[in-house]
Amino acid sequence: MAEPWRDRARRAVEWNWRLRSVGDPRPHYVICGKDALAYYVARAMLESELPAGGARVTVVVPERYRSNGPDVAGLRGVRVVRSDRLDVATFEAAGLAGATGLALLHQDDVGNLHAALCAQAVDQRVRQVLRMFNGTLADGVRKLLKAPVEVLSDAEMAAPAFVAAALNEVDPSSFQHRDKTLRVARRADVRPQDVVCALAHLSEAQGVELLPAEQAGADLVLAEATGQPPGTEVAARRLVRARRRRRPVAVVLGAVRGFATRKIGIAVMAVLALIAVLGALISRAEDVSPLEALYLTLVTTLSGADPDTTKAADAQIMQVVLNLAGLALIPLITAVVVDGIVNARLALHTGRLQPARVGHVVVIGLGNVGTRVMAQLREYDVEVVAIDKDPEPRGAALARQLEVPLIVGDAALPETLVAASVADCQALVVASTDDVANLEAALAARDLRADLRVVLRFFDGDFAERVEETFALGVSRSVSYLAAPAFIGALTERAVITTIPVDRHALPVAEVPVAAGSELDGRPLDVVNRDGQVRLIARTPAGGAKTIWWKDLDPRQVIFAGDRLTVVARRRGLDWLTRQCAPPAHPVPVPRPAGSVHGGVPAPAAASASVPGQTGSGVGAAHPAAPAGQVPATTNGGQPEEVELTRRHDGSGEVS
Repeated sequence: MAEPWRDRARRAVEWNWRLRSVGDPRPHYVICGKDALAYYVARAMLESELPAGGARVTVVVPERYRSNGPDVAGLRGVRVVRSDRLDVATFEAAGLAGATGLALLHQDDVGNLHAALCAQAVDQRVRQVLRMFNGTLADGVRKLLKAPVEVLSDAEMAAPAFVAAALNEVDPSSFQHRDKTLRVARRADVRPQDVVCALAHLSEAQGVELLPAEQAGADLVLAEATGQPPGTEVAARRLVRARRRRRPVAVVLGAVRGFATRKIGIAVMAVLALIAVLGALISRAEDVSPLEALYLTLVTTLSGADPDTTKAADAQIMQVVLNLAGLALIPLITAVVVDGIVNARLALHTGRLQPARVGHVVVIGLGNVGTRVMAQLREYDVEVVAIDKDPEPRGAALARQLEVPLIVGDAALPETLVAASVADCQALVVASTDDVANLEAALAARDLRADLRVVLRFFDGDFAERVEETFALGVSRSVSYLAAPAFIGALTERAVITTIPVDRHALPVAEVPVAAGSELDGRPLDVVNRDGQVRLIARTPAGGAKTIWWKDLDPRQVIFAGDRLTVVARRRGLDWLTRQCAPPAHPVPVPRPAGSVHGGVPAPAAASASVPGQTGSGVGAAHPAAPAGQVPATTNGGQPEEVELTRRHDGSGEVS
């Protein structure tokens, strides 16, 4: 039977790429993932200008998958390998042997660990970057793998930005480098002598201007931590102090209302009203005091009374009716008790039985990000209420440990939001993994309270921008976009210290070594700073000397080989600086013209000129011809790449 066309085309692609990889000087990166984080990492590697000519990127995705954000398999210029298992055969098909780096970016800690072990069996020297949520497992992986490995958590890196947005403050995260601790702050919250550099100028007219030339007018700065708490911690303390006492009367009434169903409550109230009316009539007919009337009514209702034929007819009728009401009241009381116990157990299990709260923060979705946000808010002693559809989400155990109530239900339903007291909360953080569900929950919350602060998690950046412009729901954050620079730095072995989120942007803080013979070797320090791209904050001289910080940096100082430059930069600025600090490339020999003489022996005419980006051992006639019936491979959106490439000039001077 003939081979299926899909398998035939796949074998042709793999065969062709194995030929192309021989002699290709560009670094090869294998990225395994299907969500927005894999997309941003792959796109950055393709757009990177280090080294010249870019990098070769292979993306391994499942055969069939649905992406909430941008599709990593749709990137132009990547090679796509589809496989539902990350095993040895998949990595061999992806050309992992000899690759520069491997990124395992699935949201599955155990699956990423298994894939790392399989990749180690293919190539023990390839650098691996793993995405993991479990910190204990991550520490074990670092010790277990023989290959160079870096384990990162995107949720841990992005959670501070969500917390800061919920409390209407800047990112509370700080980092330590060398002998100083630095943090992000508003310029008005720090002393002028503690300002390291300007990070952003925020304005409604021009938006966000990163690393502005005018240092004094910036709204957001990087400052040295001098003991005072950051703005977010101050805001959290203020929120805790201003929290009003719970209203006990409202809590009791709410508990009574939720104790029984509506129909049973109406029946009980009707019977009690009837008993009260008959008791009043009996007291008037028999001319007794109110206490005696109450006694007679209760005894007649609950236990019955001896018949008395000498009474008037109306008194006998009222006595019979009271006896009947007593017969109805006993089972109603039993039903109320049973129904109340059942409802209470169900409400406690689903989290619906909650007291009224004021000034708390509601977190929707206890996945990786929501769990981190909840934990960090509790570290600041902020009261938190969690909502999730799953009765046992990933963060359920931690929520019980932190005594955070978990309400099980759909966050888009008003009754779920009312149970969490969303109308009286400080902020709503919507951090589930479904963009549509997040939008529905945000719109439902705004119906309860128009001025509610909402922090939305979106995977699709374009969708987030359009939602902000159209609905004005609040602040949107992309976890993948915030965490991508750290993963890229680990994959390319750049010393990325941390990533600073600014609005919808991310600024990596990195330390770049200066190589001998590089463009910056022997140049003054003032060439490093580039407005809007790179800002130098420290220099560590070669030989392990003491770090020179921003206060003592002289722009006229000369950069020497072995120096390490600490900068805050945008991604393209960091690419530029890394190229400037890289060692010089080896000179490429220039082919001599046909007929030239070297040592008295005529040189033969070149059959074909070298292909740009290829060395002498590159793709050329040295490769065998393709097997019959197989077609050359294509990258996404690119032109077919032939197995044997030649370059010649015709009479018009055009390349064919």
